[in-house]
Formats: sequence, C-alpha cells, structure tokens
Amino acid sequence: MSESADLMVVGAGPAGMAAAATALAGGLRVVLVDSGTAVGGQFWRHPPEHARPAIPTEDLHHGLREYRALSDALSAGRTAGRLDLRLAHHVWSAVRDDDAFAVHAVDRREAPRETAVVLRAPRLLVATGAYDRQLPFPGWDLPGVLTIGGLQALLKGGGVAAGSRVVLGGTGPFLLPVAAGLAARGVEVVTVCEAANPLAWLRYPGALVRNPAKWAEGAGYAAVLARHRVPVRPRTAIVGAEGGDRVTSVRIASLTSDGSPRPGTERRIEVDAVGIGWGFAPQLDLLLPFGCELTDSADGNAVVAVDDGQRTTVTGLYAAGEACGVGGAPLAVAEGRLAAESVLADSGAAPVLGRTRLARVRAAVARQRAFARAMSLAHPVPAAWSSWLTDDTVVCRCEEVTAGAVRAACADGGAHDHRQVKQLTRAGMGWCQGRMCGPAVHCLAAQERAYVPAERLVATPVTLGALADLDD
Repeated sequence: MSESADLMVVGAGPAGMAAAATALAGGLRVVLVDSGTAVGGQFWRHPPEHARPAIPTEDLHHGLREYRALSDALSAGRTAGRLDLRLAHHVWSAVRDDDAFAVHAVDRREAPRETAVVLRAPRLLVATGAYDRQLPFPGWDLPGVLTIGGLQALLKGGGVAAGSRVVLGGTGPFLLPVAAGLAARGVEVVTVCEAANPLAWLRYPGALVRNPAKWAEGAGYAAVLARHRVPVRPRTAIVGAEGGDRVTSVRIASLTSDGSPRPGTERRIEVDAVGIGWGFAPQLDLLLPFGCELTDSADGNAVVAVDDGQRTTVTGLYAAGEACGVGGAPLAVAEGRLAAESVLADSGAAPVLGRTRLARVRAAVARQRAFARAMSLAHPVPAAWSSWLTDDTVVCRCEEVTAGAVRAACADGGAHDHRQVKQLTRAGMGWCQGRMCGPAVHCLAAQERAYVPAERLVATPVTLGALADLDD
C-alpha cells in the first residue's frame, strides 16, 4: 500500500488524525504511522478497547465529538482501501529517497519480535507531538516522582492513580486537569504548586477575550478543585523531595519574583506520589536531519518554521501540531487540516474545506497561536530555578551526571550549550538521549537561547536484529 501512497503522516494524535482525514476526503491515498496501539495520541489516550466499559475516562477528555468524527473518517478510509494504518510502528528515521520520502520504522505489533519496515510516499507530514519538559530538583529521581503527563497517561490509559496522597508542581494550565482528574477519583491532592503569578494573564487581555472556550474549561477545573478542597498555591514550587525506596515527602517554598525560594517559607508535606510539569518540549527528532529552518518559540523552545499552509522549508515536507509550537489539541487539529489542504493543493487535487471554511480554520490557528504565546509568557520557567539545585543533585539520570558536574563544565570547561556539556560530562548520552535532561542542561549552560535538541539519525531505540532485516 505504501508504495502507491500520496501522503505519509507520522503521528496519529489530533494533528495527524485531522490531516489524514482531510487528505482522505480529498481523494488521496494515505499511510498513517504511530507508535501507539490506537489512534488518538496522548491527548485522546484511552484504555484498551476491551477494558473501556469497566474504566470510565470520559471526564478526562475534551473534544470527544471531534475524536469520534475523525476516527470514523479514518475507519471509512481503511474500508475504502485508501488508508494504510500502521499502529505499533516506531519510526526511527526519515530520509529523502530520490523523489520520495522513506520512513524507516520497527513493527512491534508482535513484541518482543521486531520487524524492520520501510514506507515510502512523495510527501511527508510530521505530527509527532511533544513530551514533558522537566527541571531537576533534589530527589526528583526517587520512585513515585512522575511527570504530569505520566500521571495523566496512567489515568487515561488505565484509570490508575499513581498514589493516594499527591502534590503537583510546576507551571501552566496542564496542572489543573491532572489535579481535577486525580481528585475526582478519590486521590487526596494535597496542593497544587503553581510557580507563576496568575495575575500575569492580565497583561494579555486580547488572548483571553478571543478564546472564551479556554475560560469555560478553566472554570470547570476550578469547580472540581473547589469541590474537593484542593488548594492552588501561586508563586510556589516543589524544591526538594525525600524518601528511600519511594518518595515520602516534598519540600515546597514560596518564590520571589525571579524564582528563588523565599527565605523562611519552606515547609514539608508527606506524600506517596508527586507530579511535576514545566510545559512541553516539541518532538523534532524526525525533522532536524532534513535541515528544516527553525524558529524560536515564546516558551524557550526552538520549533519548526512553517508557512501559513504548514509547509516547512523542505519541499514536500509538512508539519502540524506541537512540532510547530506547543498550543493544545484544538490548534493541532486546525493545523492538521491546513497541512492536508496544502498537500492537496501541491498534489493538484481539489480542496476539501472550501474558501469560507478554510478562512475559519486559518483564523482559529491565529487565535489559538496567540493564546499559546500568552500562556508561555504568563507561565515562564523561573529564571532562578537552578538555585534549588545542590551540587550533588542528579541532572542527567541515565548517566548520573550531577548539577555540580554541569556547572564545572560551564565554568571550567567553557561549555556554553548542552551539546558541549554532553561532550564533557556525558549528560544526554543515555537511554533517553537527552529528552529528560536536555532542556535543563541547556538552561544551566545557555539561558539566553532557545533550546534546540541534538540531531539524531536514530530517533528511537532499535535492535540490531531489526536493522539486519533491512538487508533482506
């Protein structure tokens, strides 16, 4: 099927689903590839099909009508023989192959057996989403300290709460739905520590006025938290965690305007689980080797630059969703539709949306992008967050590189970005390839520049056996 496809879409989250559905509606043949066992990505993650009746997760989701409509469109495309859906396929490389793109993946549907797969199409759309951005603190490597996204994945994917007494910390609106979801399932959410000052939103009234749906969503979370008596503490952060075999307590402190802990405000709270989230980092692994032009985002990340039709600076290569800047599912869906419309136009096919609807989608993208920018500016990473770190705090968990080693690499070794720190300390050379520690090491070494992840020719772990299969 892939040999005769018109479009390859990598990532079956909101952006990839919308792009594939729109391209199918325009008559194109599409290959949709995702590492998950079902479409929906992290945002529309569900329990396995057979377990859904027993694990209610409806309250954890937004836009389920959109999800079901897109799922139906993809199912119709498969029935018609124009959609090749490749689930449990982990893409580890994408390259130019003459006049097409070759996507190298590992088929893990029959794990632990892995099979090498090469898929080809003349046009490629990357919609690989983002992952949790983490900032280390003493004790963050204890069992029971999870990312906010990890806590939500457990809830959405299996109805599982990571603990019975939980504290959440970091910054950004994503803290609220996770706290509400845990509280609604009987978890004692002791407090939510928000590092930013909510009054910062008053500097961006336009973004608030143009996105009333965001107000309603936030009000819903606030109502749940109020009902369960969950306090939200602004200008407060988790500055340490303690425990042995598992986390048993955290230390929280009020923050000064630059993010330094305010003297005399530290307090200790007993917990059995912790959730931390400092926003997200776009997943750019497949895009960087192509040499796509990047641009700086307001949240401190570099993102792929696209035109008003989601075209990158590489001919035939498109991007949608968080790779273009973290902005949420509604924005990702709109960008996916725009990208597919560009693919249709570039293929000489008739448009699907029509002039009026296309204008509405473009307006939605502009409106959502403005909100995302305001959100990033209202919820920045505290400038002085590194003051929470002791020299023996582990920064790179895979290679056990400490904050003291990173500081020495910068002060004595002359390192000025995370790549040079990696060369001097091995930070970022481990199993996760810098996904956990990369943003933090970058902040320690080069606070004034946007974070650009290291370019990797192999984007995800792959066995030698699967590579050997390519010879066949």
